[in-house]
Amino acid sequence: MKVETLSQGNSLILLTEGRVDGTNAVDFQNQLENAIQGNDQPVVLDFENLSYISSAGLRAILVVAKSLQRQNVNFAVCSLIDPVKEVFVISGFDRIIPIHDSQDAAIGSFGS
Repeated sequence: MKVETLSQGNSLILLTEGRVDGTNAVDFQNQLENAIQGNDQPVVLDFENLSYISSAGLRAILVVAKSLQRQNVNFAVCSLIDPVKEVFVISGFDRIIPIHDSQDAAIGSFGS
């Protein structure tokens, strides 16, 4: 599992790659928290290259989402492959965290 950061417009993009499960979910959460530390830009978590996520990975995302919410920072996920999207839908996370088809759609959802 790998997380890379980049800026696009006024948003911070977190590109994920690999798998997130019980063996690396804490590391995943730490990487996300380090990437957003001190950030006040909207955050997009791009899952285009994420092949799998477990409930432990969902918990890490929820912790980060709540932290951003407390800071009034917009947050969304995008580019979920079908198996990952299915996990989000079955768990109800699609009702908690905005999901978009692409980075552009996620960034556009934040407005100006």
